[in-house]
Amino acid sequence: MSVTVFGDYDGVPVLQVPLQSDAGAEAEILTWGAVIRDLRVPHRGKLQRVVLGLNSLADYRNHSGHMGAVAGRFANRIAHASFTLDGVTHNLPRNLNGRHSLHGGGAGFGVRPWRLAAHDRSSATLTLHSPDGDANYPGALDVTCTYRLIGMGILRVEFAAHCDAPTIINLAQHSYFNLDGSPDARGHEVLIPSKFRTPTDAEGIPTGEIRDVTGTPWDFTRFTAINARDTLYDSNYFVTSPPDPHHGLAHAATLRSPLNGLSMEVHTSAPCVQFYDAANLACPGIGLENQPYQRHAGICFEPQGVPDAPNQRQFPSPVLRPGETYHQTSEFRFI
Repeated sequence: MSVTVFGDYDGVPVLQVPLQSDAGAEAEILTWGAVIRDLRVPHRGKLQRVVLGLNSLADYRNHSGHMGAVAGRFANRIAHASFTLDGVTHNLPRNLNGRHSLHGGGAGFGVRPWRLAAHDRSSATLTLHSPDGDANYPGALDVTCTYRLIGMGILRVEFAAHCDAPTIINLAQHSYFNLDGSPDARGHEVLIPSKFRTPTDAEGIPTGEIRDVTGTPWDFTRFTAINARDTLYDSNYFVTSPPDPHHGLAHAATLRSPLNGLSMEVHTSAPCVQFYDAANLACPGIGLENQPYQRHAGICFEPQGVPDAPNQRQFPSPVLRPGETYHQTSEFRFI
């Protein structure tokens, strides 16, 4: 298994890095957007593909919807594409409805080349330098993303970042998961052991409230099929489970296929997780196993900070200052 060239971005080779755990799980990582292009885990005597992926760099550039990528410098939404830090207002690209900023403003971390800094059989470390003024964000930022395959089916994702001037940061791994290959993943069941989410307006911007989901269509405190309710899901939940004392990660969500019995648990150090049912996914590119990906073809669980936190001070601060280190660790555990 060797590193190969997946494509070319304006003269920069985009690499594909194969990973394999000692127990046989396999993955393919791209240096484009730090994308998880493929992930296969042992299940019932075979390798089960569990993510959506595409076959060409052109498809990723034109159609992917951040498929498998790392969203940043600030994942999710910033209202009115503007925030104020230390008395200075910064205006960002308005790539959402012409009004707001989404996933870094249209040319963010998920749609540019990263550098392969190190790799071995089961891990790959990618780095990215974001200069001062990149998409109008203040301060230069150096980011590291490490993917690590462990055992029968754990994908560990570790982010770290440093800056040279105060800035904001919110990174999110944005894979679309499908545990059984169904064309519509809404038959999967979801458990989110949290009663609290941040409701949004019609454009997906948090209202500033923290709302109890009990008795609402957003209540997944018991396993529930996504298609059991006539509701579209693109909602941020607070992670309220206690961190495990051994690894410091908290259980954020579980996705389960009733067709083949495979489950995926999400454990993270992040304060929140976004649950998205891919209602806006309609990819004309052909995916892995020659599958077309239409609406709801995969399910996203994106560990993250609170959307629009730079403008809503009641939420955990996304500000990073010189001398500090941004850390986020998440594990996607297949059982």
